[in-house]
Amino acid sequence: MQSWKLSLCVGAGCLALAGTAWADEQAAPAAAAPAPAAAPSPPAFSLGMDGPITINPTPLTVKSDLPFLGSVTINGAVTGMGLLQDNPGFVGGGRDKHALFDLTNGQIFIEKTDGMVQFLVDVGAYSFPALGTPYLRTAKAVDANFGAIPEAYLKLQLTPDFSIQAGKLPTLIGAEFNFTFENMNIERGLLWNQENLINRGVQANYTHGPLALSVSVNDGYYSNNLSWITGSATWTFNPANILVFSAGGNFRTVGTANSATPLLQNNGEMYNLIYTHTDGPWTFTPYIQYTETHALPAFGAGVGTTFGGALFVDYTVPADAKLGGVSLAGLSLPVRFEYISSNGKTVSLLYGPGSNAYSLTFSPTYQYKIYFVRAEVSYVNADSITPGFAFGVNGTGKSQTRGLIEVGTLF
Repeated sequence: MQSWKLSLCVGAGCLALAGTAWADEQAAPAAAAPAPAAAPSPPAFSLGMDGPITINPTPLTVKSDLPFLGSVTINGAVTGMGLLQDNPGFVGGGRDKHALFDLTNGQIFIEKTDGMVQFLVDVGAYSFPALGTPYLRTAKAVDANFGAIPEAYLKLQLTPDFSIQAGKLPTLIGAEFNFTFENMNIERGLLWNQENLINRGVQANYTHGPLALSVSVNDGYYSNNLSWITGSATWTFNPANILVFSAGGNFRTVGTANSATPLLQNNGEMYNLIYTHTDGPWTFTPYIQYTETHALPAFGAGVGTTFGGALFVDYTVPADAKLGGVSLAGLSLPVRFEYISSNGKTVSLLYGPGSNAYSLTFSPTYQYKIYFVRAEVSYVNADSITPGFAFGVNGTGKSQTRGLIEVGTLF
């Protein structure tokens, strides 16, 4: 009979489930007490984390001797948000509200990040609070976007430098991740609003020294039609300086249009240049973005473009800092500034053809172990708007101010 063993571990504590071979090991006499095991290194986490929030370093771990399974880690995120805003508009067939509370994440992440066969399965509920757009509640956002399994893929690590993965993949585009807890700010930004989020397709990855390359053939803005090629190139000068160029575009026209697939952006192209510099407690991330939507005569749409830039700055208070004898460890102060403009006489990519906007966001954050709380104030100002395309019930407002608070745990 083939022997097997299965252990469930959280941090240094493990519960063992065993077959015949495990029982024999337990019965064998020990010659001497073993030396204390070294503390395990934090496991890899496939979903990106911009910080300052950090993922649980000791997630639930399932260990097995079964072929190709090895160790599987399970992380989770449960977060909730309160929001106050002026100039609410309409969303999801109803009117947005001046004040609301909602679950922003209730997710489980099951992944294997070592060996030749790896995988990720993300299961649960989520929402996408974003600047300058009405908020769609989680109860509707899941069905309106990527379903209850928003990301899931199989990855083959064929050599130490080369891998292939396929499934529902996170985009290679942009400087912000999809879910609230992954980012410096609760809301995603104006530039993020132009980008795709999750692709169904195939991706190849190559790393060698400071260079990392990825290329993907996918369905763009979740159109369920293989019509896009995206790619990214990352050069790590040193741990404190990283440069990323990412780009993508469609190679055939697709007429799909729904809440997850914007018709114009799905038939276009985009380019990002992102630089990250860290200096002690400071992190600086400037990036620029250019997008172009192609002419669609059948839909009465001409060419449209956007050009924008953003600067993310985060100051993480040193662990030994105190104020009036009170420790400030776990406190961070992220700030984001953005500007984006659009062109095109027959298409609206912002707040009407030819409109532009800027934003300011401040999100003080405190994390204690696996728990966090953060507040946020944001301001968006739009110019050259078209009535009906901007803020408020009538779409004529030129600005929107929001105050938010989010609390959560990453287990």
